[in-house]
Amino acid sequence: MKFLLVAVILFTNALSAQKINNLKEAEKTRQNSTKQKLANINQIDSLMATCYERGLFNGNVLIVKNDKIIYQKSFGFTDETKQTALSNNSIFNIGSIAKEFNAVSIMILAERGLLNLDDKISKFNLGLPKWSEKITIRHLINYASGIPRIDPLVPKNDEEAWKILKNDDSLLFEPGTAYRYDNSNVFLQRRIIEKVSGMSYEEFVTKNIIKPLKMTNSVFEPKFGYKNRTSCYDFDNLKCPELEFISGWLWVDINDLYKWIKAMNNNRLISKESFYTLLQNPYAIDEGGSLGRYFEKDELQRHNGVSYKFESIFINDFKNKITIILLSNNLNRVWDLGHIIHNLMLGKEYEIPKKSIYRAIRKEALNDVDKGIETYYLLKKNSEKEYSFTNPNELNTLGYELLRAGKNIESIEIFKLATKEFSTNANLFDSLGEAYYTNKQYDLALNSYEKAMKFGGTNGNAEKMIDKIKKITGSN
Repeated sequence: MKFLLVAVILFTNALSAQKINNLKEAEKTRQNSTKQKLANINQIDSLMATCYERGLFNGNVLIVKNDKIIYQKSFGFTDETKQTALSNNSIFNIGSIAKEFNAVSIMILAERGLLNLDDKISKFNLGLPKWSEKITIRHLINYASGIPRIDPLVPKNDEEAWKILKNDDSLLFEPGTAYRYDNSNVFLQRRIIEKVSGMSYEEFVTKNIIKPLKMTNSVFEPKFGYKNRTSCYDFDNLKCPELEFISGWLWVDINDLYKWIKAMNNNRLISKESFYTLLQNPYAIDEGGSLGRYFEKDELQRHNGVSYKFESIFINDFKNKITIILLSNNLNRVWDLGHIIHNLMLGKEYEIPKKSIYRAIRKEALNDVDKGIETYYLLKKNSEKEYSFTNPNELNTLGYELLRAGKNIESIEIFKLATKEFSTNANLFDSLGEAYYTNKQYDLALNSYEKAMKFGGTNGNAEKMIDKIKKITGSN
């Protein structure tokens, strides 16, 4: 009996020791996890602060892990005057991301049995040409309709957009056979929503999305002077023009956009099946659909939007329960930053973007290209680690800006610099060829295009231009 009692005591002590060890291990794991989170947050803050200091980001950022906001901050100003700092309440134009609201509205109506995705759009009696008998709503939400294009710079309102669609009898391609990302599909989605619901598109979204999700700081197309509204501006701190276009563009702050993403993730407005119907495009798997691009293998959704100098992106990583949102009113490195932050969160290698050499020499090169090139070499000598000298697109962008401005000789000089710096880059030799061709220096253009082919070609453009030049010059 005594032996049994001793055994019980020893066993109990062993269990207690094991329990203590387990608690210690759990606490150690928790502390390590906390340290890792803090390290990530510090890295993110350093990344964003550096990018702001380098003039690469002006906007708001919000990062969520396991349904908890772990980082949120504003960098910069609401407009070109730089008098008012951005805040969490600042409202941004989110460009194409706003197209999600019409797509989800379509699915809400479908789930209520008020329409079917395979309904022909002729069913809704919109006064469209005969091609409307071929096209389904499913084609519209996947940009596979082939309907006439609505150029963002042409119709200033819905009435003008209607004229374009109603007066064009031809399709760009047979519905379901190709993909073209175009606002004509968005326009008709919004008009069908109005026809079926009996209310304006804005009223439908407000009633069925904005109010249920308590998106209290979202508004359709706010005018200048509207509370918390931002304005976009360019590299020279000049206010950029803003689009007069078709109606129905919702502006949001970053918190409301997160409410929207979270609602989609949790099937608050539409079913999981409907959500994945919008995520996956059966007509163009690699192009994405109404909710941006979906990478099925990685279980990741990515959507970005651009409108003049407004730029936005969100990355929705279902597998790792990470959501990253960036909103900006100064088009720059938002796309890159979204992916850099995602890599950082996953513990992958990342690099803080460098200052733009294009922006550093742009103004000087536009006034005096020789001084611009001189500044380029000075910066490379004295500040090479600070600037993006390894990115060929920096000089390519400047060359094309000069070319579009009609400064052919100056653009040639920049493209020559670019091909000297990146001596085997086919795309840069193609660009140099275009500048020579525009300046009617056909022999030099031909030589540049031949080098482009030598270094890998440019998807057939170099070959096409060589044939064109030979016809012009009469050479073999």
